[in-house]
Amino acid sequence: MIYSKHNIFSQIRESDNFFIVNLLSGSADILSPDEGRMLQDYLEGKPLPAVFRESLETQGYLVDEKEEQQLYRSKYLDFTDTRDEDEVQLFFVPNYTCNFACTYCYQDEYAPVKQDLSSDVIDAFFNYIRNEFDGRRKYLTVFGGEPLLNSPKQKQLIAYLLEQANQSALEVCFVTNGYSLSEYVDILKTARIREIQVTLDGKGPVHDTRRFLKGGGATFDRIVEGIDACLQHKLPVNLRMVIDADNISGLPEMARFAIDKGWTGSPFFKTQLGRNYELHHCQATSEKLFSRISMFETIYEQVKEHPHILEFYKPAYSISKFLAENGSLPDPLFDACPACKTEWAFDYTGQIYSCTATVGKADESLGTFYPEVSRKDELIAAWENRDVMAIAECSTCNLRLACGGGCGSVAKNRTGQVCSTDCRPVKELMELGFSAYIMPDVG
Repeated sequence: MIYSKHNIFSQIRESDNFFIVNLLSGSADILSPDEGRMLQDYLEGKPLPAVFRESLETQGYLVDEKEEQQLYRSKYLDFTDTRDEDEVQLFFVPNYTCNFACTYCYQDEYAPVKQDLSSDVIDAFFNYIRNEFDGRRKYLTVFGGEPLLNSPKQKQLIAYLLEQANQSALEVCFVTNGYSLSEYVDILKTARIREIQVTLDGKGPVHDTRRFLKGGGATFDRIVEGIDACLQHKLPVNLRMVIDADNISGLPEMARFAIDKGWTGSPFFKTQLGRNYELHHCQATSEKLFSRISMFETIYEQVKEHPHILEFYKPAYSISKFLAENGSLPDPLFDACPACKTEWAFDYTGQIYSCTATVGKADESLGTFYPEVSRKDELIAAWENRDVMAIAECSTCNLRLACGGGCGSVAKNRTGQVCSTDCRPVKELMELGFSAYIMPDVG
């Protein structure tokens, strides 16, 4: 029996205890300080005590190599079969223009095509998805730019888009800055709205110094009015806060604001935190950006001082929150990149892209749905084939089934190749997560 190549083993943050997790076998255990030291000694070449060794074998941490290979292959086939049946998210960009001038906008380098969205393009889009994704469960996400610009023409086009979505029995999400959300509520109520994602980067001035109108002007109060209006009409809101060193200190105040507003008590309200990061081009303020682990380390420390944050947002810490809430591990993640599998993006110029991180970049186009249908099959295949089995660096990584290879677009920007890594700090996140969610229940 050998030590499984899929074991994730480390010491829990601020604890003498250890954890060991194996997503392939589905086992997760807390190890006492003595057990942790015995396993450390074993990894350095010392023998294991018989009773402890038997326990590790039973839990699937010590395995027969050939049997593990067979299990890995079986789980991989299960994963691909399930993915082929999963719901597809279809992004549609009606425009790249925006009424905001956010300090960290990655689309500011795009040169929008001087072409307006028309009903012909909308019709072509729905014809394409009916043909291409026939028989697949799917939903639509309207993205930008800013899709909910407050003009009669834009309202007319969005209303028509939603009419077509209704005819196709599609649920719809919107990603909006929220400034004109109140003016769109009556239009949105006509559709099957799954959620409306809105961004607030903090309370009041904290937000307004980051997400302001072109030409200047505060936006916080208008966005709050829009969120209130949505919740009043039972339109689900997903509130996003984009985090970097400039505004993370405002997280406790933002959480308190949402709690006091009654938002966190609504069944139509949820939240997410997004890390401000360099997507396509370097930012002048790049020194303000967190790494993936440093952001969550800061949140971990903040929660200890301000536990009400967890009522607003509960970090996943990789698979830790899932394990704590479900009492079991999630299925192995052989692929974290949905591009060209369960996610596609389309824009008002008739172009097709792999995902939201590539949409609008001329050199990333994978074909067209308007005025004619075309496909760049070789480029599409590169995205379709990307998973931990296709990425050479993943083959020897014990974290692969929790990381899934990361984001294909970030990997491609870094190396020029879709089938390359965007590594996640899985072990470090789990050290935090076991401390935050698992150890309190043990003591």
